[in-house]
Amino acid sequence: MATKKYKYNTKTLSYEQIELTAKDRLFRLVTYTLSGVVFATLFLVVTFFFFDTPEERQLKRENEKLVHEYELLNKKLGNLSKVLANIQERDDNIYRVIREADPIADNLRKSGIGGVNRYALLEGYNNSDILIETAKKMDKLTKQIYIQSKSFDEVMDMASKKEQMLASIPSIMPLKSEDLKRISSGFGIRMHPILKIRKMHEGQDFTAPTGTEIFVTGNGTVLSVEKKRFGFGFHVIVDHGYGYNTIYAHMSRINVRVGQKVNRGDILGFVGNTGSSTAPHLHYEVVKNGVKIDPVNYYYQDLSPEQFQQIIDLSEQPIQSFD
Repeated sequence: MATKKYKYNTKTLSYEQIELTAKDRLFRLVTYTLSGVVFATLFLVVTFFFFDTPEERQLKRENEKLVHEYELLNKKLGNLSKVLANIQERDDNIYRVIREADPIADNLRKSGIGGVNRYALLEGYNNSDILIETAKKMDKLTKQIYIQSKSFDEVMDMASKKEQMLASIPSIMPLKSEDLKRISSGFGIRMHPILKIRKMHEGQDFTAPTGTEIFVTGNGTVLSVEKKRFGFGFHVIVDHGYGYNTIYAHMSRINVRVGQKVNRGDILGFVGNTGSSTAPHLHYEVVKNGVKIDPVNYYYQDLSPEQFQQIIDLSEQPIQSFD
């Protein structure tokens, strides 16, 4: 209940109750309201700037934890970069050297990521520096890992091709090597058995009974199958890839067809006396990039050093060829 107020009237010598006008009442109402608003605002301002809400305290704790995790992540990225650098060094100086490949250029391994500002969305925060630093390290490491992965793919591909090449190069004798005395006329100038003149003999002759098995000397594809009355007679040409072809001539019977895939040791056919031949034998040639070369240099796969030397000695004897 509002307290009544009085004033002393000197004329009537008595106290008279003060009656508030509507204007006074409105003024007081406005004054009280404004005072309340001011105090309420001050209270909210003080509370907002000097006291954290439970939600804000929780967010601060989570933010501090996140910053700590980013710092740990940065350290781990640094350690991973060191491990990757070691792998890159071994790749350039060991793996690629073994496979006879050039090392990856240093500027390619360490090149950055160009284009627009990739980290604009991370700017403007209290912890922008650590966020951007971590993002840059992640991007750099990701690119280096990608380049290293491609390098390993290349090395593995080269290793696979090397294995294929080694399997394709003609490196065994076309007949069984138990009896090395089957080798007769070798590569070089020899007396031709029919023309009776000294002539270049561009292969190796192996004497053997008709029907003796003839083996392909390396993986490849049958390029040609011919059955002629003269020259090489019944003969097969195998394309081994990598510039190598081999020729097997004077066969009695052929066991393959054109286009057939063959593996080292497969039976191509059998020894005969067809074409321009004076006795049952196999005439064997090795061709590298269109040039006929001495086959004796390729009999290393299934021979001991002593047997290999014996073959060389037999091949160098200046005896008459069989074709």
